[in-house]
Amino acid sequence: MTRGEFNAFCGGMKATSHVVQWGNADVWKVGPKVFAICGWNDGKDAFTFKTGEIAFEVMGSEPGIRPAPYLASRGMTWLQVYEAGAMSDAVLKEHIVESYRLVVAGMTKKMRAELRI
Repeated sequence: MTRGEFNAFCGGMKATSHVVQWGNADVWKVGPKVFAICGWNDGKDAFTFKTGEIAFEVMGSEPGIRPAPYLASRGMTWLQVYEAGAMSDAVLKEHIVESYRLVVAGMTKKMRAELRI
């Protein structure tokens, strides 16, 4: 997946916004909460997303995938795909959708209603 494809995919989800921050990373949020990031890999594209506990444990040591720098060290279950080909585009998209779903699930009912999601 290219950075452009990543941005187009994330931009197609409901109530999302995009900012560039943290060293030129493309950061995608649903409401005020981050759900996906592209960047943080010494100038090369890497894709970072929130995941559940089991996926974090199982996938965190797969070749080309690691606990996300900065986030996982703070106890959060975020993974980063940092090598091209470590995950197919289709599977990466599934994980981005799941990250979005996890972030939305953690919001209050009021916030979800305000965002109409």
